[in-house]
Amino acid sequence: MNLLESARFALSGVAANKMRSVLTTLGILIGIAAVIILLAVGAGTSNNIKAQIGKLGTNVLTVSRATSVGGRTTGGQAGASRTRSTNLTVDDEHALTDPVLAPDIARTAPIVQAQGVTATYTSATHSVASFLGTTASYFDISNSTMASGASFTEADQQAGNPVAVIGNSVASDLFGSATATAVGQSIQLNGQNFTVAGVLAVKGSTGLNDPDDIVVVPFSAAQNKFTGYAPTLASITVQAASADVMNQAQNEVQMILDARHHVDSTNRDYQVRNQAQILTTATNTTQTLTILLGAVAAISLLVGGIGVMNIMLVTVTERTREIGIRKAIGASRGSIVTQFLIESLVISVIGGVAGIAIGFAGSAVPVLGVQPEVQAWTVWLSLAVSAAIGLVFGVYPANKAAKLRPIDALRYE
Repeated sequence: MNLLESARFALSGVAANKMRSVLTTLGILIGIAAVIILLAVGAGTSNNIKAQIGKLGTNVLTVSRATSVGGRTTGGQAGASRTRSTNLTVDDEHALTDPVLAPDIARTAPIVQAQGVTATYTSATHSVASFLGTTASYFDISNSTMASGASFTEADQQAGNPVAVIGNSVASDLFGSATATAVGQSIQLNGQNFTVAGVLAVKGSTGLNDPDDIVVVPFSAAQNKFTGYAPTLASITVQAASADVMNQAQNEVQMILDARHHVDSTNRDYQVRNQAQILTTATNTTQTLTILLGAVAAISLLVGGIGVMNIMLVTVTERTREIGIRKAIGASRGSIVTQFLIESLVISVIGGVAGIAIGFAGSAVPVLGVQPEVQAWTVWLSLAVSAAIGLVFGVYPANKAAKLRPIDALRYE
């Protein structure tokens, strides 16, 4: 009965000053909503990055030529001197498919690139951001799927057929919204006729990079019409047998190319980019960002908790005579503490519940192109934190009220 009575007094105290109670809950509400929204933005960003990298394949290695900077090469260790050419050849690509020396490599694809390629269809033109010449295995390695049509075949590669697979951005500019109609049409790439074999499914933009702004043609056709038969490849795309053997596959690539190029780890003329390592680095970065966002939001919760304590101290001062009367007729110190703790708890929990509702509403709106994703644990944590704030920041005012002597409280004006 004492607990019920204390709860009744606490609720009546909250209801007696409605506007002040509402304003007090705002601090908690804003803090809880900020925590949920910011953590949701962090989670949404992390998942978006994972999805974008996943679309490019998580078990993919990219071998590219080392670039020379100031007489030094980026392929080896920092400060290593550049001592040889930085060519990657078709023979290098073939060597990486050796089942004995590279058992963890599933398939490879050579890549040549051309710059400044313009695609034209009737009166529409499009400047292609990424023009690749490669083999049919590239589409499996890069996890590319077709929205319409099909990729070119190994027979197209062998015959050097002028066929092309185009990305959604290219198809949209040339053919409008009906991108499926592009299949079978003849487009001009720098004035040379190519038949569209297929349109790639949308992968989505990643910041300044648009993976859908791409044209892919057979390796032999690219050499015939754009790059010539120079021995140097832009890169070699390598698919590991599975995501679990990425490190082994990378070691095999380095072992084979080191032997072929007569280099070692100190002066490599190539570099290997590991998609799994990129994914891990990106995930760690976004997790750090999420923690920082949560810490910023936690500061507003702290401020809200201090506001609760301040209002409760004011309440204790205003109700000093009430406290004296209750203690004079037999209310224990524990009853007084319980009353004010419940009052503080009610204010904080109401603010917490309202903050959760606002957090869900705010997380429904995309932020800078990222769709926030509310995680269940943040909701329960927010509710627990709001209750803890009510208890922690209500202890001091409650104790102050309970320590008042009845005679002093009754004489208080």
